[in-house]
Amino acid sequence: MSSLSSTPDARSTSVLRRMPSDEVLGLGSRAKQGLSQIYGRGDLIVFGLGVMIGAGIFNIAGRQAATIAGPGVILSFMIAGIASLLVALCYAELASAMPVSGSAYTFTYVVFGEMWAWIVGCALIVELELAAASVARAWSLYAAQTLADLGVQVPALGGKAVGPDLFTLAILTVLTFVVAFNARVGLRVLWVMVGAKLAAIAAVIVVGARHVDAANLASIPADPLPLARDADVLHSTLFGLTFGQAHAFGWLGILAAAPAIVFAYVGFDLVATTAEETRDAPRVVPQGMIRSLAITTVIYIAVAAVMVGMVRYTKISLETPLGNAFRAVGEHFMVHVINIGAVLGLTTVILVLLVSQTRVVFAMARDGLLPRSLGRLTGRHQTPATASLISGAAAILLAELAPVLTMEQLVVMGTLFAFLFVAAGVIALRRRMPELPASFRTPLFPLVPVLAILATLWLMVNLQVITWIYFAVCMAGAVLLYLLYGRRASLLAPPPPGRGRHRR
Repeated sequence: MSSLSSTPDARSTSVLRRMPSDEVLGLGSRAKQGLSQIYGRGDLIVFGLGVMIGAGIFNIAGRQAATIAGPGVILSFMIAGIASLLVALCYAELASAMPVSGSAYTFTYVVFGEMWAWIVGCALIVELELAAASVARAWSLYAAQTLADLGVQVPALGGKAVGPDLFTLAILTVLTFVVAFNARVGLRVLWVMVGAKLAAIAAVIVVGARHVDAANLASIPADPLPLARDADVLHSTLFGLTFGQAHAFGWLGILAAAPAIVFAYVGFDLVATTAEETRDAPRVVPQGMIRSLAITTVIYIAVAAVMVGMVRYTKISLETPLGNAFRAVGEHFMVHVINIGAVLGLTTVILVLLVSQTRVVFAMARDGLLPRSLGRLTGRHQTPATASLISGAAAILLAELAPVLTMEQLVVMGTLFAFLFVAAGVIALRRRMPELPASFRTPLFPLVPVLAILATLWLMVNLQVITWIYFAVCMAGAVLLYLLYGRRASLLAPPPPGRGRHRR
């Protein structure tokens, strides 16, 4: 194993010391121990579809149409897709230049320095752990509802929103072991489930299209209505506190719905965590990321058009809107299709979240910022089994003991925080390391990265103030942990007097 290259940023005591780019590229070219390369272009598209299309595809369009945007929700999906694409183009360039595990954490380490990388890495870990736990809880609720609708008795400890839940425990345990011990089996499972999920969505679109009334799509209210502000300031959005009262319907409503819809697209960034396991990653990862996002956007728009076309927006039910819409037109069987599609959709989301979480933990451990044992590859398939098992166990504990269904905005905040560093990272990388090769370049530079930063900030101010407070507390704890542990344990830390240099 070769030692770290000697650069002005390496081996210093500064908290902003940067990982040398040649060290990152050395890992990506497998000069050192790395993950097995199992993904191709099609696999990455499926990976992206697996995490971006969950149960929300059957609910979000109806709820946003009924409360904020009306039939204009279709335009809201287009706006949200464009905002997501801006960030995805930035991710694509950095993933092309640094095709290794770690995604935004690794990018930040090279461009901005170690402490910022630690904070971004911790934000990703919080995001992915909470996401896996909350989606597993949602999976339990949908699984219980599906069984009940089919006339199967649900166990007393299954399908609960809070407290010990057998369904949540079961799905997290099974998928954790799949991720830990055989990545290829996990990939095959992902292909099968995404295929079945897309079949269910196709049925929704085809059957629903037969009942679309053009008059429902044309009934866009022209005049915006003020939305009621929460009396409790801690549950207000930062946008409301800063810019005044939000509005529903009309163009203001269409724009107001877009931030909530963007959250449905969150997950395209996780494709970058597979870079080290992807063949011809500098070319394939950007293609997989952008194509999966484009396909997801088209699918969401199609489902939204069916939803608001079947039922006038003033009559959409907030409880299972798409299922009730099919009941209203006499297609009762489609309720079962939607339930099964939701269960399959959430299963693939959990699987991708666990894979991505493991890769972030693995990358941080390999850099010395987490215990080295988490960065070891074991077994015939050379997987980071220890990191997978510990990450899965943490998700199980969170899901069983914490009210994770109420913490979704904290998941989103962690994602958006990483988005900011990626978008800014493209600008900084072009200036600091223009010689770094990249098969993909963000178009219209620097306009696209600047717009990505502005779009991300716009999404962040639409989160609740209490979310900002919780996130600030978590990140303050992360900084303290870095100063007490990560700074000294890092492979970039100078060796103690009398000892040799660290080796990778």
